Amino acid sequence: MSFSGKVVIVTGASSGIGASTGVLFSHRGADVVLVGRNESKLKKVAEKCTQRGIPPLVVQADIGKDSDAERIIDTTIKKYGKLDSLVNNAGIFVRGSILSGDLLQVYDETMKINLRAVIKLTTLAAPYLIKTNGNIVNVSSVEGKKSSMVNYLANNVSKAALDNFTRGAALELATFGVRVNSVSPGPVRTDILENSSISGLSWDDIAMNMILDRVSEPEETAELILYLASGTANGITGSDFVCDNGALLGTKAKPNIN
Repeated sequence: MSFSGKVVIVTGASSGIGASTGVLFSHRGADVVLVGRNESKLKKVAEKCTQRGIPPLVVQADIGKDSDAERIIDTTIKKYGKLDSLVNNAGIFVRGSILSGDLLQVYDETMKINLRAVIKLTTLAAPYLIKTNGNIVNVSSVEGKKSSMVNYLANNVSKAALDNFTRGAALELATFGVRVNSVSPGPVRTDILENSSISGLSWDDIAMNMILDRVSEPEETAELILYLASGTANGITGSDFVCDNGALLGTKAKPNIN
């Protein structure tokens, strides 16, 4: 898949899925706008983009701030004059529960980034995407479909809401030739364990609970995002693509030896 001549915004591009997605788009010929809060990490991702692709535009921003969201779109249009794809990948993963008494605070914090910012960026980007018959890919999670972590309820609720927003946005924008889809990864080997201060748990531990005995690498999800953003997926909108190593299927089934 070539994205030569395409302009793509990727939020949460300083690490993990967002970083891999930005690098892959760049290596496939796209003009990429890398958005994130950590400037030093963004610069490292930009270097990887430049090694085999087009040097990206780096925008240090907090998508939870309306002024920053507006600056992301304005800066992109000022430099490139158009927008073809918006990848809403940025999100936070914060611990909180009913019984701990902090759920409402965590809910407000989480929804601001995981949903409200997506709605804001989608609203700002839509007029430009209509001009290019562009598309949006939202990064959701299997946790929006099957809650398995009792201390991360706010995240699960935000992803379920994002799934519904994806379908609703797809319905509204289809008339104007804009496609909207989502991907829902299961466990992906990123820095989320460290960033969320999850101790006593390793990726090997998580892999043992997957029916495929593995967790995904960020590049796997990035490839799926690029597919949905490409012309190959012109007939796909309002869809959610799960890539979870079988997490939604539950625990491993015992072999049938009869």
